[in-house]
Amino acid sequence: PRDYAPQGSPWQNGGGAPYGAGFPGRRTRPDPASRAVVLAAADPANAYGAALAWPEPPTGAGHKPGRKAGSLVVLVDGELTLYMERGGKTLLAWATDPDGDPSEDPRLRTAAEALAAAARAGSLGTVTVERVNGAQALTSPIGTLLEGAGFIATPRGLRLRA
Repeated sequence: PRDYAPQGSPWQNGGGAPYGAGFPGRRTRPDPASRAVVLAAADPANAYGAALAWPEPPTGAGHKPGRKAGSLVVLVDGELTLYMERGGKTLLAWATDPDGDPSEDPRLRTAAEALAAAARAGSLGTVTVERVNGAQALTSPIGTLLEGAGFIATPRGLRLRA
């Protein structure tokens, strides 16, 4: 039937937007070249806690990651980089070089941008990070990365609204 439709009719793509063009208001798919993925910690696609053991928490973190409802993980190139507790108040971050400057770590920067993009897309709602690796988010070197990704400093911590 498509062959018999008049040119420009809605049954052919002659007059409409080209295939693959986005629709206003509809969320777009993530960029396939993106290196970071934000997942629920309990998602079957997250291998940590199921097939792989969780890495040791960063020094001074005070708590461990787990496959808990409401928690999120950010994987960069398949490696656990960020873990956000339910509610977003605490964040665990694993730097490539634990002795180096975390604000210079490209993996952490990519993970912070992916987390901010997920929040802006409406997946997380408003997020306020109060503690990063056991330290205040406002004074943490990783807080600098979060601010660079779009988080705003508030008296309670670093906030990003959807």
